Amino acid sequence: MSKVGLDIFAQILSVKGVSPISDNDWNRMQRELETHFNVEMENGILVQGEEQQQRDNSWWTSKEKQKNENYYWNRYREYIKKSLSPDVVKAINEDTDIVMDNIEDPTVESFSRYGMVVGHVQSGKTANYSALVCKAADSGYKFIVVIAGGINNLRNQTQERLNESFVGMDKGIPVGVGKLGDMRKELLPISLTTTEQDFNRQDANKNAQGLNFDNISSPIILVIKKNSSTLNNVITWLEAQYKHQIAKHAMLLIDDESDYASINTKNEDDPTIINKRLRKLLSLFRKSAYVAYTATPYANIFIDHEAGNEDVGKDLFPKDFIYALKAPTNYFGARKIFLDTNKRHLITIDDYLDDIPTNHKKDFDLPSIPGTLYDAVRLFIINVGIRNLRGQGNKHNSMLIHVTRFTLMHQRLSTHIDNYLIDIRKEINAFGRLTAAENHSALIRSMKETFVNHHDLEFEWQAVLESISDLIDTIIIREVHTDTKIALEYRKDRVTNAIVIGGTSLSRGFTLEGLSVSYFLRNTVFYDTLMQMGRWFGYRPGYEDLCRIYMSSTMIDNFALIIEATEDLIDNFNRMSEAKMTPNDFGLSVKHHPDSGLQVTARNKQKSSQDIYFEMKLDGHLKETSWLHNDIDIRNTNLQAISELLIILNSYKNGHLKVGGSYLWKKIDKNIVGDFLDKFQVFSADPFGLKSRMPIEFVKKYLVDVDTKWDVALYGGESKDSYETADISIKKEKRQISNKGMYSEILNRQVSSGSAEAIALSNEDREQFGSNRKSIREKMERPLLMLHILDTDQDNELAAFGISFPGGVRSENKTVKLKINTVYIQELLNEEEFDD
Repeated sequence: MSKVGLDIFAQILSVKGVSPISDNDWNRMQRELETHFNVEMENGILVQGEEQQQRDNSWWTSKEKQKNENYYWNRYREYIKKSLSPDVVKAINEDTDIVMDNIEDPTVESFSRYGMVVGHVQSGKTANYSALVCKAADSGYKFIVVIAGGINNLRNQTQERLNESFVGMDKGIPVGVGKLGDMRKELLPISLTTTEQDFNRQDANKNAQGLNFDNISSPIILVIKKNSSTLNNVITWLEAQYKHQIAKHAMLLIDDESDYASINTKNEDDPTIINKRLRKLLSLFRKSAYVAYTATPYANIFIDHEAGNEDVGKDLFPKDFIYALKAPTNYFGARKIFLDTNKRHLITIDDYLDDIPTNHKKDFDLPSIPGTLYDAVRLFIINVGIRNLRGQGNKHNSMLIHVTRFTLMHQRLSTHIDNYLIDIRKEINAFGRLTAAENHSALIRSMKETFVNHHDLEFEWQAVLESISDLIDTIIIREVHTDTKIALEYRKDRVTNAIVIGGTSLSRGFTLEGLSVSYFLRNTVFYDTLMQMGRWFGYRPGYEDLCRIYMSSTMIDNFALIIEATEDLIDNFNRMSEAKMTPNDFGLSVKHHPDSGLQVTARNKQKSSQDIYFEMKLDGHLKETSWLHNDIDIRNTNLQAISELLIILNSYKNGHLKVGGSYLWKKIDKNIVGDFLDKFQVFSADPFGLKSRMPIEFVKKYLVDVDTKWDVALYGGESKDSYETADISIKKEKRQISNKGMYSEILNRQVSSGSAEAIALSNEDREQFGSNRKSIREKMERPLLMLHILDTDQDNELAAFGISFPGGVRSENKTVKLKINTVYIQELLNEEEFDD
């Protein structure tokens, strides 16, 4: 701009004039433009059922879309181009084209399609299914139902977004796509629900004004709560309109958060009520497509793919297709938070147990709250001030406090926070604009300490404090639970700066706008429950660096475990797509995944199994002892176990191979390996060994069940010190560990290096596969026992081992089966019972 001059720049922008701007404003504008445009997004991955692979899977992209006016989609595309980067808009278009190709042409005489779209938590699934709704309406789907969670605030939020993206009207006023100018009355969608009102038959009849599918050209849409009575109202209304199955018109049913409440957890002869009514609704149409949307697909793919019932039809297993969405590069997601950024967004808390015991009752008095929670409140107030200085004062800000599932606890917690906020407000209003205000107020001094401890930014403390002084009176507290008196609302005409206190009611789909500080205490370990509680995932343009999550070290470990397991499953999914495998194959892959044990057994328990068995497929996986005992006697025992094994191997008739600085023994009798596993004491905090990444009992069962020889490797490393035993001398491997009390954890929980498993391959294969671990395992002939002598910063000799199991997604579905401790599972399930 400095080169062309202000007048020329104004002409380029087609405006009357441009005023000079400061360096700070110029830098901010540059940052915002980069945030908007420098975003990439890849297309997703598709797995189709066997019958689906034989159908016309390009009816939309190669035929109908070419000749269609695409009225609804074109409007929506223009609307989202204002807020999303071109690459993201392109990906949404292509992703939903693929889903359209798989849900069926509505002109086909009869069909029922079942599919699932898997996205990341808070990653934009609503934007995706809004595009799908638009394209379905363009193609001729006449009746569209969106089921948006089980609570009113989520349904209302979803209705508002679909009004903006599809309907174009709200209370007779143009909104969203309706403000673009191309509003054609004859194509105006008929919405039988509003932002304030869920579906009821009286309003539906009034809104429909006697119209039915046969005499209207525009589509009908309902956005309803996942509630049995609401679903029954829709079914009853349709049955009153049509005495027989609706034959001419196609229905699209989108089930948002589909793993919640939609799943039948009872006997197929008597399905759970919501599951039954979803299936009944689909059965009313001769032409129907069911698309489940979720970030946590575990429950959906555990549905029996053969289940059906004469009264209500097939169960909701996504037999025809599963489509896994990719997240844009600006997504603030699980890997970035818990694995990739050296935990800079995480604040470990350990001061909460005296104030908020883990197993507190619902009527717990809560006489005090932790000091770290006060610190989190201060940090949120600081973030509000900083965003204002960054020119984001017109944006909403939120803080999440999720420490309990009990409503009464939420209310008592709110009282503590409110009293603290009153004190802060009083001090800021009295002293906030003074120079060195911290000398006049202990609370402001604490605010400054919080600022210094957590932020190193472009602003000095005094500027931040002045910004806080302007905004401190705007900060409010809102509770979100069934007894909420004042609803949390993000208005369009006024900024909301809210400290939000809640539990389960906040865990499903509801978006907290401008969330920058989260304080989280829950001890659940179930995959879907935990991931859905992570409201902090999403998009944080211009303030990602301000975001902090307060949680215990145990919970940080749980999230890291889940993320790694989920990424492994997505990699399996990708390989299945390439191999033309089916949704049922993927269901078995998840069900038998070594790190899915907790999730699977939870589902089994809900089906009232007397005995819980878990089948684990170890083929194609690496399991390692990433947690090591701190007890010195046990450490010595484990070192001795490796030494005794090496003595036996060194006398073995086949001898050893030297591969680089490591040793390899091939075709070893499995009993020798079994003796070693019996001697080595593995540390595990749970019956599955999931957290420690070594499910030792399942490994031992594999040894019994699978009749095969083994390979054994001892790895050399970079340490100056050597390990010597049984005429073997080898350099120890350098590793970093973190002391966790009873055990130490190897950094990143990875004992071996990237190419370690390739030691069992030929020289040619080793060179070809490098560190591609899954491809190496697909090529391996035998299980590989991997022995490690570690030199760490805390101990110069630690024993560890890993086992790499040959095979992959295409190998035979060999599983090992063990009975699980039902008492332990019940304790975990008790945590999931809520009353907020």
